[in-house]
Amino acid sequence: MQEIKCPKCGEVFQVDETGYAAIVKQVRDREFTKEIQERLAQFQTEKESAVTLAKTATAKAYDVALAKKAMEINDLKNQLDMQKVAQASNLQEALNKKELELVQKEQQIAELTARLQSSETAKELAVNKVISEKQQELFNKEQNILQLTSQVENSKKESAIREQNIISTYEEKLKFKDEEIERYKDFKLRQSTKMVGESLEQHCEIEFNKLRATGFQNAYFEKDNDARTGSKGDYIYREADEDGTEFISIMFEMKNEMDATATKKKNEDFFKELDKDRREKNCEYAVLVSMLESENELYNTGIVDVSYRYPKMYVIRPQFFIPIITLLRNAAQNSLEYRKELSVIKTQNIDISNFENDLNEFKDKFSRNYRLASEKFKKAIEEIDKTIDHLQKTKEALMSSENNLRLANNKAEDLSIKRLTRNNPTMAAKFAELDED
Repeated sequence: MQEIKCPKCGEVFQVDETGYAAIVKQVRDREFTKEIQERLAQFQTEKESAVTLAKTATAKAYDVALAKKAMEINDLKNQLDMQKVAQASNLQEALNKKELELVQKEQQIAELTARLQSSETAKELAVNKVISEKQQELFNKEQNILQLTSQVENSKKESAIREQNIISTYEEKLKFKDEEIERYKDFKLRQSTKMVGESLEQHCEIEFNKLRATGFQNAYFEKDNDARTGSKGDYIYREADEDGTEFISIMFEMKNEMDATATKKKNEDFFKELDKDRREKNCEYAVLVSMLESENELYNTGIVDVSYRYPKMYVIRPQFFIPIITLLRNAAQNSLEYRKELSVIKTQNIDISNFENDLNEFKDKFSRNYRLASEKFKKAIEEIDKTIDHLQKTKEALMSSENNLRLANNKAEDLSIKRLTRNNPTMAAKFAELDED
């Protein structure tokens, strides 16, 4: 309960918490409403004062701006009037100057007319001289044109003669080629299938031997006669540097056929076997020198890369036999330094591996010997322990025997006739008889 004292009469009365809270709320709401109304009135007064001040300031600023604009307009009018006066003065001066210039021009024209009349004779002489010079130049140009025309005609005749010579030479070469083609066709028709293949191999070998002494001194190019793996290629090309490091190897397969052959083979029929021979003979590249599919434009264009089917494989016509070796050889020579560095690194890795293997072998042997020695040592200790245990048991047995002997001795010392005959009347009688005797 809360106590409340009346401020007028001084009487004190009690109210519960609900009533006290209602009274406090009533007083607080009344004070709050009163304060809000006072604040609103004060805010309204301040607002009206601010509006009045703003209007007054705006009116003053507007009057000042109008006055300033009026002054600027007057200044602009004065400047415009001064510019008009200056322009009129300048225009008058320009007119006067032009009139003076016209007078001077008329005087100059008169002087020039007099000079012109006096120099007409000299001009006629100069004109005649120029005309004569021009006529001479025209004559010289005509002579030059005639000479050039003659030279052009001679050049045309010489060009026609050279062209005719070229045509005749080309026709002779073409005729020779046709004859050679006919001889080659006849030669192919006369050959057997084996002879056709051997002729292509001989052609490639001859072409290589022509350049062996000059360009391939360190190269190996021989027939593949090793058939231990079940198959063999035609030729193997290998080349190494001065240090003996091989940097290129090529497996060659030569394929040809007669034009009259009934069953025509395709180049791709030999890809798989050629790749197998390359891998078995540890060659880096595989090249099929082929005369098959003579009408195929793909194989007639030059060197055909078929590595999309089998790695590092090419198909060529016989005329590209030397170029393919040269291209692959040059590419391999460019990477020779990297191969040497790789070989050195491999050698170092092999040395390190050998050292690690030797070290591991020594560790294994030492560990094995240590293990064997440790097992022998443990076994010896076990045997010693067994011997010690056996001796201990023997010692205990001997100690036990000694104790038993001591007890037996004590018993023997305590033994007497009286004890032997106690509770034994028969033996007592016998001993008594013996005593009496």
